Amino acid sequence: MRILVVGAGAVGGYFGGRLAAAGQDVTFLVRPGRADRLKRDGLVISSARGDLTLSEPRTILAGVDTEPFDLVLLSCKAYSLDDAIDSFAPLVGESTVILPLLNGMRHIDVLTEKFGAARVLGGQCVIAATLNAEQHIVHLNEMHAVTFGELAGGTSERIAAIEAVLSSANFDATVSDNILLRMWEKWVFLATLAASTCLMRGSVGDILAAPDGKRVIENLLGECRAVAENKGFTMGPDFDARATQTLFTPSPLTASMLRDVENHSHTEADHILGDLISRGGDAQKGEHGLSLLRIAYSHLKTYEARQARTS
Repeated sequence: MRILVVGAGAVGGYFGGRLAAAGQDVTFLVRPGRADRLKRDGLVISSARGDLTLSEPRTILAGVDTEPFDLVLLSCKAYSLDDAIDSFAPLVGESTVILPLLNGMRHIDVLTEKFGAARVLGGQCVIAATLNAEQHIVHLNEMHAVTFGELAGGTSERIAAIEAVLSSANFDATVSDNILLRMWEKWVFLATLAASTCLMRGSVGDILAAPDGKRVIENLLGECRAVAENKGFTMGPDFDARATQTLFTPSPLTASMLRDVENHSHTEADHILGDLISRGGDAQKGEHGLSLLRIAYSHLKTYEARQARTS
């Protein structure tokens, strides 16, 4: 199976690197600067689950003429989706399958409109990773999992084939027969975490230490769940247990979106919070017509407006 990994950043580089190390046929679609760095230093992963250096990862640049790939692994930032599509679209053939690992749901709409629903799978990943000053991938914890499945549910021969490939590498690969629900669960959790930690400018532990901090998280979680339920996706007891353990236990956990704000970087506010609000309908009307989720989103859009004005 010929695999194209779009980008070689923290997420794509990690999972693509693990696949390449396992002997799979992996090519990274990268920009010229990243290609030069990989040629010079190799693809370097520092991880508690095993360090890895690929001395000569296979790379191509956008516009290079080559045969279509069997699987496209897409893990760009949501605000870079259009540029990413332009770069890999010529490499998509009749039998190519696209597996996106982005958060939220807007990318599914964009990809299915561009390539057709038959070529797009649902997917998500759980990993905390970043690039250090040397552009090496640093895995920040021990979680490294990919979950994927058919958008229509159930299973298929191509899902089984992809599972066999992904399962050969040193990360957890799981097939879901209801991947859309899994994606909505992650979206609800991530939106709650991002909205609360960005709005309050602190970790989960910091928020819970505040007089009404727990109520803030509870209300945001309820608002985000209401959107999902309004769209027919009901979170079950397993989600409740995970959310309770993570969101209501004091810890230094923050959303990566807060780190983006603190680093004066671009955020995925439109894709994680804004798109959720746009899908909410009546579920988003608070007591006075303005929910906490909308306030958190406005908070982030104010940050973006200030960045645009002062940069």
